[in-house]
Amino acid sequence: MFDKKNKIIYIGKAKDLYKRVSQYFLRPQTGKVAAMVMHGDHFTYILTKTEKEALILEMNLIHEHLPRYNILLKDDSHYPYIALAKNHNPLLKIARNRSDNKFYYFGPYPNSGAAYQVIDMLNKLFPLRKCRTLPKVPCLYKELGQCLAPCVRTVNPDVYQKMVNDIRSFLDGNNQAIKNEIKQKMLTASEEERYEQANEYKKLLQAIDKVSEKQVMENPMFKSLDVFAYSHRDGYLCLAVLTYRNATLLGKNAYIVPTFFNNEDEIIHLIEQYYQDREVPKMIAVNLTNTQELEAMFLTKVLSTKRGAIYEAILVAENNAKDSLDKHFMSARLTDNNLDLLVELGKLLKIDTPYHIELFDNSHLQGSDPVSALVVYINGRPNKKMYRKYHIEGQGNDDFASMREVVARRYKRLKEEKQPFPDLLLLDGGLPQLRAIKEKYPFPIFGLYKDDKHQTRGIIDQRGKIYPLNHESPLFLLLMRMQDEVHRFAISFHKEQRSKRMFKSIFDDIPGLGKKRLEVLMKQYQTIDDLTKASEQELCQILSASVAKILYERLHK
Repeated sequence: MFDKKNKIIYIGKAKDLYKRVSQYFLRPQTGKVAAMVMHGDHFTYILTKTEKEALILEMNLIHEHLPRYNILLKDDSHYPYIALAKNHNPLLKIARNRSDNKFYYFGPYPNSGAAYQVIDMLNKLFPLRKCRTLPKVPCLYKELGQCLAPCVRTVNPDVYQKMVNDIRSFLDGNNQAIKNEIKQKMLTASEEERYEQANEYKKLLQAIDKVSEKQVMENPMFKSLDVFAYSHRDGYLCLAVLTYRNATLLGKNAYIVPTFFNNEDEIIHLIEQYYQDREVPKMIAVNLTNTQELEAMFLTKVLSTKRGAIYEAILVAENNAKDSLDKHFMSARLTDNNLDLLVELGKLLKIDTPYHIELFDNSHLQGSDPVSALVVYINGRPNKKMYRKYHIEGQGNDDFASMREVVARRYKRLKEEKQPFPDLLLLDGGLPQLRAIKEKYPFPIFGLYKDDKHQTRGIIDQRGKIYPLNHESPLFLLLMRMQDEVHRFAISFHKEQRSKRMFKSIFDDIPGLGKKRLEVLMKQYQTIDDLTKASEQELCQILSASVAKILYERLHK
């Protein structure tokens, strides 16, 4: 669906196009649907062979054009798995898919923090190797008793196989035997007055209990099951997801989105989005009346029942959805009603509603390492895939010339690539920064001007006209979030560049420090602070003793 300016405002799929479009135009509408219908001007459509093809095309087009009236799930990255290598020197790691058949996979874990916590705990319990590539000398883990050091000696395969079997059993939910073994070691250490070691065993037991308490809801029927339930209120709906694997509840996620159309249609659409980059389980449970469409889409069993264990799980998910909505409204989220705020901003500045806003900010330290950063907001939300970083080619201490340079570079490239221009460009600065932009651009340019205390007061245009803002208004808070974000992005980029330059100067002329060792060192210690905190003994694990000594002395001069 396009508006009068030929801009896409909505993308959807339908088995019956006539019926779907009729829902919009042949019955009274209110709220967001009424606004969409009012802006709609003309349509185009693409025919596909199957509904699955239509879904894939729809998702690709939505991600490409970001229409203002489409709903997308937030935080939709793939849940992590715990992967255990099958080779003769096994290790544990986090994986985002199950594509490598050289690993056993456990999960997925909706809470990625819990997955990392489990790996840390298992690495303490079992002396598996910790290094992705085996070094030539043993590392600190060997001294701590947390690695059998396959880098310098051959480990009996039976020893590793027992550890692999124990880890697999633990991750399948059988942890009582391991707890008993650790408890016995704790008591023995305590009797032998090795109190520090006994305390470490005690912490391990507490960690196991902490991880296990997130998995107390078990049912042998739920070998591979996702449970979906929704709740709606005041123009918003929440979709809650319970993830069961190996008969164990691994976690819950909840997604809150504005609602535009029929609730069941939207829930089906959101579930389709959810599985765009996730593995479909053997069974799905939903609190919907229409399950045929989901079964046809995912070729798996979809249940909607009013009794039994599945129904109880659906009720749990439904209660979580209601609770998440309650928290959503109680916390008065600042991200709500962003579209309404953009309409308000357009009216204030007397421009078309700015659904696509871009912001620039520069950063340097007394002219050194000058950089600029661009952030992009679509429909009032940051789109980090569209963020850009710029190295300033001119004089870094001339903020006006730097702003003119990066703005020209940005929009020259968009023009050459025939990419859409923004609806509004906001610069972090007042009239001087705006007047530095001498070239005419086909979109409005405004600045966020500050007072003498460096506090943002309002908006200013290139003619010097001021648009004051109420500092307690939601619109002002939205603009401040945008300003804070571009400032954060610019500062972090500048620190990154400054750190790289400092690294380069520190590493200059150190004999024996080659390119490969340097890459390993910079990967391990990503900032100067991290590197400075490293002891000479730690540096010796990566570098030779003589090189580590020179580097350590240079860092601590």
